[in-house]
Amino acid sequence: MELTTQKVQTQIGNLIARAVEKAFSAGVLPGAESAPFIIEVPADKRNGDFSTNAAMVNAKNFRLPPRKIAETIVSFASNEDTYFEKIEVAGPGFINFFLNDAYYADVLLDIRKAGESYGKSDYGKGKRLNVEFVSANPTGPMHMGNARGGALGDCLAAVLEYAGYEVSREFYVNDAGNQIDKFALSLDIRYQQLFKGENSVELPEDSYHGADIKQRAEEFAAVYGDSYLQKSEKERRKALVDFALPKNIENMKKAMEKYRINYDTWFSELTLHNGGELKDTIELLKNRGYTYEKDGALWYKNIEVQTAMLKEQGKSQEYIDRLELKDDVLVRQNGNPTYFAADIAYHRNKLEKRGFDKAIDVWGADHHGHVARMKGAMRAVGIDENRLDVLLMQLVRLVSDGKVVRMSKRTGNAITLVDLLEEVPIDAVRFMFNIQEPGSVMDFDLDLAVKQSSQNPVYYCQYAHARICSILAKLSLEGKKVCECSKKQLERLTEPEERALIAHLAALPSVIVLAAKNYDPAKVTHYATQLATLFHKYYNACRVNVDDGELMQARLFLCVCVRDTMKNVLRLLKIDAPERM
Repeated sequence: MELTTQKVQTQIGNLIARAVEKAFSAGVLPGAESAPFIIEVPADKRNGDFSTNAAMVNAKNFRLPPRKIAETIVSFASNEDTYFEKIEVAGPGFINFFLNDAYYADVLLDIRKAGESYGKSDYGKGKRLNVEFVSANPTGPMHMGNARGGALGDCLAAVLEYAGYEVSREFYVNDAGNQIDKFALSLDIRYQQLFKGENSVELPEDSYHGADIKQRAEEFAAVYGDSYLQKSEKERRKALVDFALPKNIENMKKAMEKYRINYDTWFSELTLHNGGELKDTIELLKNRGYTYEKDGALWYKNIEVQTAMLKEQGKSQEYIDRLELKDDVLVRQNGNPTYFAADIAYHRNKLEKRGFDKAIDVWGADHHGHVARMKGAMRAVGIDENRLDVLLMQLVRLVSDGKVVRMSKRTGNAITLVDLLEEVPIDAVRFMFNIQEPGSVMDFDLDLAVKQSSQNPVYYCQYAHARICSILAKLSLEGKKVCECSKKQLERLTEPEERALIAHLAALPSVIVLAAKNYDPAKVTHYATQLATLFHKYYNACRVNVDDGELMQARLFLCVCVRDTMKNVLRLLKIDAPERM
């Protein structure tokens, strides 16, 4: 359905167009073609509820001062059958629109009619997006970066769904390559040490030294005893990996489910190797002339591809030289493909084989240098590089009592995702990991996350929802139930706090679209926090249980709209909306 907020935009466009046409006909404005203009919400409400620069962008076309054009447009404009109480000219030529009572009433009727769908739109037109996030190495437990990436990726996927895209959530399982060889070696040495003693075989410095490796070796030994000591190294290591890796992946799945993240696809890197897609991708790069051989290895012409892309963007050769670009190895001297080669094949699989309109990857900031070369690699295999977007996420520091916390109280080891979810409510974790833009370094305050006060942003939002439920329940006990209101009744909601609250309610669909455009779920958490603030201000300023029955019903109707909108936002973030706190 077309929302009242959308109708306003249409009305402004039509009103300007008709006024300009009338001015043309009257000979007051020259019959020139009108330039496109923008409609925005002024920061200062004294400048209206909506404003446009239509006069300013047409100064050149109409050969008149912007102020004169604005005054002419307003003189020929009619606000009949619109949501505008008045239209004024301000400053150098802004045209400001002030909303009437009918607008605010219709916004509330929209919300009640839309119900659980309020906030959703068809902005994305059903385009298919693949959002890949976390994709932690399956050789060990997930860390704080994975915790932030999980909340960010899942909420971004939800925002995109609300904005009208068809979204697939994906976890890329790195179950091939060097890290698996290192995993096998580490397991093998820990397994041997169980029977030969800790000092019998030394674990290399660059191996995996975590307690989880010892645990997996012990579990393997509990099943097979020392029988694999007699096997070949290759056979023993394969058996250890085949035993341990599925357990690690299953633990990842359980942790993600506990985190309220359900992936549509767990994609195995190994399938790219075994199914031939990696080999085909390397052959494609060879055939397209983007490889060469040197020192027994196969190289990708990263310098050539990125230089061409940068020059298309208008970058100078001096700028390009400063980047110190390097070519990349695709196949090592030993014949093993690199992770980069597999990554190219993986993205080709998403965009070409599975046909997603766009792939969105959530990566840690340490992958910054990998973004441009991966986009270049897409071009090299014949895929539009703009179909790949990468959202870089900065580091997380856990803070308690104003100090950075690095170790788990329970285990004495680095805090993992599982540790965090055991210490902090999941609602708080998901919300607080999305209160800052992804590109900002974040301090996650453990004390604040468990605090039940207005200082805790998720508690503050949940309390607003619970408070409304309590108000409605109390009035219901007095025999005062919420009734459907007419537009005329709702037009009585004219107090400044009521208007501010309704205006914020009206903004939700556009906020979600903007969050989808910018890949920034923080816009949604900010919206929820501001909604809670505005409701508490409204409730303190405007008594709901008044003697005037019609006004009471209108205010109850507004409370219900706030409750339902807050619930929709929290549901989007997969956060509970409790009725009691």
